Amino acid sequence: MNEIKKVSEITENELANYLRISEVSEQEKTELKTYLNIAKNYISNYTGIPEKSENEEIETLDSYSDFVIVVYVLCQDMYDNRTMYVDNKNINKTVQTILDMHTRNNL
Repeated sequence: MNEIKKVSEITENELANYLRISEVSEQEKTELKTYLNIAKNYISNYTGIPEKSENEEIETLDSYSDFVIVVYVLCQDMYDNRTMYVDNKNINKTVQTILDMHTRNNL
């Protein structure tokens, strides 16, 4: 398994390895892709940091390697609970701490 340092490097196969799914069906691959997209959108919306940018000077999710574990944990929670959303009331404390460190949406 390669070391993942950027959110954009996380694939469905990498996520399947993290979740210890030995054989991934096409349906599971589709679900994992959905979980990945939801996790990335959640992080971006929570922090105000875009997932991608055409301008290389603008920070993105890839600018912070600690978002990698956040994606994995969020996806694991969605996979374990078979939900297509992140439960804000029961969010993992590590995830919340990392996201709070990078939040730009202070309203």
